[in-house]
Amino acid sequence: MSDNHPLSRRGFLASAGMTLAAGYAATNDARGATQPPNIVFVFSDEHRYQSMSFTEMPRVQTPAMARMAKEGFIFHHCVSNYSVCSPYRAILMTGRYPYQTGVIDNNIPLSDSEFTVGDAFRNAGYRTGYVGKWHLGGTRAEPFGFDLSLIWTNTNEHYDQSYYHPKGSDPVQPKGYNATLMTDQALAFMAEQESENAPYFLMLSLNPPHSRFTDAPPEKMALYPEGSLPYRPNVRLEDASDDAHISQRNGSPHYEGYHAHITAIDHELERVLEAASNTSRDTIVIYTSDHGTMFGSHGVGSKRQPFEESIRVPFMAWCPGRIPAGRASDALFGTPDLMPTLCGLAGLPEPDSCMGADFSGHILGDAGPEPEAQLIMHVDKSHASGGHTHPAPIFRGVRTARYTYAVNKDGPMYLFDNQKDPYQMNNLAASPEHERLRSELRATLAALLEKAEDPYPV
Repeated sequence: MSDNHPLSRRGFLASAGMTLAAGYAATNDARGATQPPNIVFVFSDEHRYQSMSFTEMPRVQTPAMARMAKEGFIFHHCVSNYSVCSPYRAILMTGRYPYQTGVIDNNIPLSDSEFTVGDAFRNAGYRTGYVGKWHLGGTRAEPFGFDLSLIWTNTNEHYDQSYYHPKGSDPVQPKGYNATLMTDQALAFMAEQESENAPYFLMLSLNPPHSRFTDAPPEKMALYPEGSLPYRPNVRLEDASDDAHISQRNGSPHYEGYHAHITAIDHELERVLEAASNTSRDTIVIYTSDHGTMFGSHGVGSKRQPFEESIRVPFMAWCPGRIPAGRASDALFGTPDLMPTLCGLAGLPEPDSCMGADFSGHILGDAGPEPEAQLIMHVDKSHASGGHTHPAPIFRGVRTARYTYAVNKDGPMYLFDNQKDPYQMNNLAASPEHERLRSELRATLAALLEKAEDPYPV
């Protein structure tokens, strides 16, 4: 157990005697803010950074996401430190690394003794809500600091097959596209809070564009006929012909369906933005994703990889009048930074249990952290499809401003110069002239592993 384990921290804000108003004024007077904002944190499953109209896929329709980037802020290098669902979500909720929470792979429950982002906001006087996919064990979010818990299960079948779990009653299986139904519930929560005097913190966890890829709304599927979207230059379909994520132009339009789901998610996001525009107090809307996906890049599919397609995800923040328009940052922003940054946006103190940093200054127009590297990892695959036979390698690595470096138990696996080689097609892991660089990156990796209390030997 980590020395930093926050068993006694669930009430640390209250015990400090800090009211929400006093804490907000102390943090934000310099920006001219008068009251704490609402925050709506929307995150999807498996949406890679490259797949938006204003990044690398101009044919994909994502007007709401483009609106957020134009009218708000974007991190261009938001890193999913562990590109698997449950580990990401545990880091998001706690600001702590996998070996510190014990969530080292999918289907491992998060302990309710952890101090979570829900706890931080509820203790500060916020009304808190969680709607959508959970994937951290059980079907209740209340033990993790959420007043409203509407957790959904069986979410990979996106039409008519998913259930949500109301408090104190049987699961409900409504008809329709589950992302729309989840958004309906989120909008209802937002509307209900308008009659209250307290701000709210809402997390909306949407399942698409995660597979199943062929059940996006028909009108969105029609936007992308089979063969209409280009693959990335590093795609090798012949090496990934058995992977369910890969479209082989054989009547299984997974690739086009994936992007149809992204357009569908964009539509739901637009609904959230419009609702946020009509709230009585400032409402910050954030959109991001838990990880990306490969779709044949480097001959593999899915996630659990050190490549950009797997670890690089969208992150946009929007609130006209509070977040300056058209700002962007290339700072390396990681999953452990999410919880302290959300607290920073609300003017709450950074929980001392968090391993990340508060990047809210970048978003609000001030200075912010500029870390040397983000730790990237694949710790365990006992719960992956196929278990230990899953093809994704176990690895640890770092993503710096320029390089991606990853090692396995046998030594260096990959070294990419992302500046010269943005599609990571030239592996420098065995290059004699890069020996010194590898040594420097190995030292950086060792330091980050120590911080994360990760025993992996490098």
